[in-house]
Amino acid sequence: MRVPSRSPGPQPGVTPPAPARRSPVPTRASRPVTPDLDAYRGAVAELLVEVGALAGTAATAARQVLLDERLREPAIADVLDATEQGLLGARETLLLELARHQPGARTSAPDLTTLVRIYLLSRIDLMWWRDAPVLRTDEQVDTHPDLIDLEWLRRRGLLGFRYREQPASVLGRGVRGLRQRLVPETAPRTAGVPFRRTRREIVALLNDLAREFTRSAPPDTPPLWVTSLAHSAEHQYRLRRLGYPAMLPSGHCLGWAVDVELAWYARYGARDVLAEILLARQAAGEVNVIDEGSTWHVCLAPAARARLRSAYEAEMGS
Repeated sequence: MRVPSRSPGPQPGVTPPAPARRSPVPTRASRPVTPDLDAYRGAVAELLVEVGALAGTAATAARQVLLDERLREPAIADVLDATEQGLLGARETLLLELARHQPGARTSAPDLTTLVRIYLLSRIDLMWWRDAPVLRTDEQVDTHPDLIDLEWLRRRGLLGFRYREQPASVLGRGVRGLRQRLVPETAPRTAGVPFRRTRREIVALLNDLAREFTRSAPPDTPPLWVTSLAHSAEHQYRLRRLGYPAMLPSGHCLGWAVDVELAWYARYGARDVLAEILLARQAAGEVNVIDEGSTWHVCLAPAARARLRSAYEAEMGS
């Protein structure tokens, strides 16, 4: 049996009270349009300290709980959310990278802490260039209209930096290894670039860095050395099979990243000089820099693209 309501119902001349307003639920769209990269890098540095304390295999579960918690903090989540993968995709990929990690002589990530640092800092590249098409095959790198062949510029003396190509044969690799042992001061110990192609803006950036490095480094320091330019996702998979911590996707596969040699310049007292130059460019918002040990990864920021394209056209006349 229904119990009759004792409410008197609407009364003439009496306005019912307005319903209480609920506070809006924060959404992803309410986050800042441009994430704070200084806050992101600071939060990553703090996370790495905690990851280092949980580096053992017995701490796998605790490490996963830590990452679940820290990656959701706004300083980190804002950047990960702004990548194509999003926060959840980035988290899952990082956990998979940690599970497959096998430290070895080849890898530039000798421990889990270094792997986490390289992975998280490389997400800045992907946030910046999330709409850039991936160079999926070697053929696309060789034929892409936005990439230029550096050899044409090198032969005309238009490059301020140096690079060398990977040997195409076992014999070539053997000869290079022997030469490296006999005269190690002539060039860094590097396999060489698999592709000598990159974007025009990257050429302008590297020439600019090379000029500043030459002005600032001690006398007789060799010019800036580049160890990796644009390459394909296909090549990135080859690197992974060899044990390198080649992240996917990567700024290299978008054509906007390069690696430069650092460790070799210690013999000339110039390593810290080059590191300071790169970090100053990062502080100015021109590049993203990742210390990968003997080499540093450098990715151009979109904000610097127009200036460097103009610099390239003025310098090269095209």
